[in-house]
Amino acid sequence: MIKNIIAVITAVFCLQSCYSQNDQKKVEKMDNKNNPAYSRTDNSKVVMKEDEWKNILSPEVYYIARQKGTERPYTSQFENFKEIGTYYCAACGNALFKSDTKFDSGCGWPSFYEPISKGSIIYLPDNTIGMKRTEVECGRCKSHLGHVFEDGPPPTGLRYCINGVVLDFEKAKAAEKKYNQK
Repeated sequence: MIKNIIAVITAVFCLQSCYSQNDQKKVEKMDNKNNPAYSRTDNSKVVMKEDEWKNILSPEVYYIARQKGTERPYTSQFENFKEIGTYYCAACGNALFKSDTKFDSGCGWPSFYEPISKGSIIYLPDNTIGMKRTEVECGRCKSHLGHVFEDGPPPTGLRYCINGVVLDFEKAKAAEKKYNQK
């Protein structure tokens, strides 16, 4: 019995170690050429039918963003990601979080203490799985992002626990270069 428990604990630590090593891999830019809703400058609300979303989003993004799924903990490419820049909604390009609001919560998902603006996030009650939680959705396209909890660091005391699959990222220097060319 004790040997089985030790074997399970060892396996969990090995898996977490493997995920941590893979987290530092290069963050690949999403291919949004076939997504007419994707824009990092348009703030208008996105209204699309579910079959349209299914045709333009990857299966992983569709499952979480549109079907309110959850990625496995410690598997996000953004879990231990330290680059400076902005996190966007992978479904529509809406700006969600600045990297300086990201913190290591130890929960297994990328965590932030504050959204980029009040309108970037929608808050909904979520009483599924026998818990009272607050779901967060993208303020532009209403894609499921994750949940917010009241156990975060100052100054807000909030922890936005976000599925990394529904995040897109742009480094600060890339954004600065783009704006300086205008």
